[in-house]
Amino acid sequence: MPDTSGVLRQRLQAAFDTIAPDADPVLRPSERADFQSNGALALAKRVGRLPRQVADEVVDAASLDDLCASVEVSGQGFINLTLSEEFIADQLAAMGADERLGVDVVPAPQTMVIDYSSPNVAKEMHVGHLRTTVLGDALARILGFLGHAVLRENHIGDWGTPFGMLIERLIDVGGAADAESFSVRDLNAFYAEARQHFDSDPAFGERCRRRVVLLQGGDAETLRLWRIFVAESLRHIDEVYGMLGVLLTDEDVVGESFYNPWLPVVVDELAARGLLVEDDGAQCVFPDGFTNRQGDPLPLIVRKSDGGYGYPATDLACVRDRTGRRGATTLLYVVGAEQALHLRMVFAVAAMAGYLPETSAAVHVGFGLVLGPDGKKLASRVGGSERLADLLTEAVDRATASIAGRPSDLNAGQRAAVARTLGIGAVKYADLSTERMRDYVFDWDRMLAFEGNTGPYLQYAHARIRSIFRRAEMPPPARGARPSVGEPPERALALQLLEFPAAIAATAESYSPSKLCTYLFDLATTFTTFYEACRVLVDDVAVRTARLALCDLTARTLALGLSLLGMEAPEQM
Repeated sequence: MPDTSGVLRQRLQAAFDTIAPDADPVLRPSERADFQSNGALALAKRVGRLPRQVADEVVDAASLDDLCASVEVSGQGFINLTLSEEFIADQLAAMGADERLGVDVVPAPQTMVIDYSSPNVAKEMHVGHLRTTVLGDALARILGFLGHAVLRENHIGDWGTPFGMLIERLIDVGGAADAESFSVRDLNAFYAEARQHFDSDPAFGERCRRRVVLLQGGDAETLRLWRIFVAESLRHIDEVYGMLGVLLTDEDVVGESFYNPWLPVVVDELAARGLLVEDDGAQCVFPDGFTNRQGDPLPLIVRKSDGGYGYPATDLACVRDRTGRRGATTLLYVVGAEQALHLRMVFAVAAMAGYLPETSAAVHVGFGLVLGPDGKKLASRVGGSERLADLLTEAVDRATASIAGRPSDLNAGQRAAVARTLGIGAVKYADLSTERMRDYVFDWDRMLAFEGNTGPYLQYAHARIRSIFRRAEMPPPARGARPSVGEPPERALALQLLEFPAAIAATAESYSPSKLCTYLFDLATTFTTFYEACRVLVDDVAVRTARLALCDLTARTLALGLSLLGMEAPEQM
């Protein structure tokens, strides 16, 4: 079932094509009508005619009688379109009868690898992992809902120098024998101590580098400790994912260690293509178009002068594996904006190497920072990065306090469940509702508010609608029931509901969940206007049923939209 604006656009496109091919109708919602098409102005310049004349010809050629109650040309050549009540009601009834609420499966599904979250082993997840985890999870849900084959990959940092440092420090303090007793918080502290020694003690640094060689060479004791670190880290990571309610599991983990055997292969394949250049002892590729501030060619260092491999080699191995073994046609990297240059160079070299064929695409889904009240990158009171588990626990505690004084029929267990839903949802929605390339300030009061564009506001809107049916002591009308759209607030709500498929499409096209958030907020506020203006539980059975159909469809749309963002929609609060 195509969305309403999509139907109009198709009809108008056919009419525009009678004048010139590939002219954009430029269709958008309007205050003067339901929609307005402004494409005649640009097309008039293209064909050398008056805009109003072009608009008149478009209207004459368009087949709109079954959709519109009126079509008029105004001003210089604006086409105003007012939909008929019959068409709106038919579209809404079809939407209500559809489990997917009018959102079609894409006609040409892609195989998509989404690289997101990517915490480091032996370190606690911190607030820096929030945006990548939440954004990646929402995109995995939305793109999967649209029918794409989504392959989630959690590229954890589980290899290299940090483990040489950690193991050597553990040995120094006599902890190797009982390493299994350490928590990830203990390992986090050990790593911080190891980092200090590594930076200040050359002898310790040399031992760490030798330990990395042992790890790469398969030394039994080194591997034993490494496996303990990985297992404890995954336990902690899974605990945080459980709190967040994201889709990632241990089966989605593909760490740096997985690609270690393929790094020499990548070097050999780059050399065979004549792409490697030795620069100051390092093996590099110089992709076209990348220069430093002095205008000199910028290298992607694949193998360092000491023979070790850096992140570029692993990232190239990732692309090679994802388009090769996994058969991905689209690679999404949900990674901070600061990595833009690195990823552009990796994608360029991957294309040169044949790892990224023309039939595949790699996209950096970048995002900004989470800031504290001081406008600086969010950090804990003691100076390090804020632990994500602590932040989420605080969110639930604050939500518990915020609903403590609210009247409710829920028992203690149910209120605790609602508080968890509100707290976690508030954190996720504050992140997702921000345009992803923007930084945002982490503000507890704003994100937990029941007013404004917040998670609790949307969740409360859903629960409020469901309370109408409890108060009336009746179930929702049969799905597909014909709603009432005669009153202006009914019509406004109906038109907003019919834009749901377009909102999903725009979100997927831009990889920006904030577009879906904006739609859901607009839907909730439009419903409030309708509910205040149009009494639902009236004596007239036909009117009551038609308005309850609008209520039910709004609640279903809110619930589906929130679920695609990875949030729950409580039935009662």
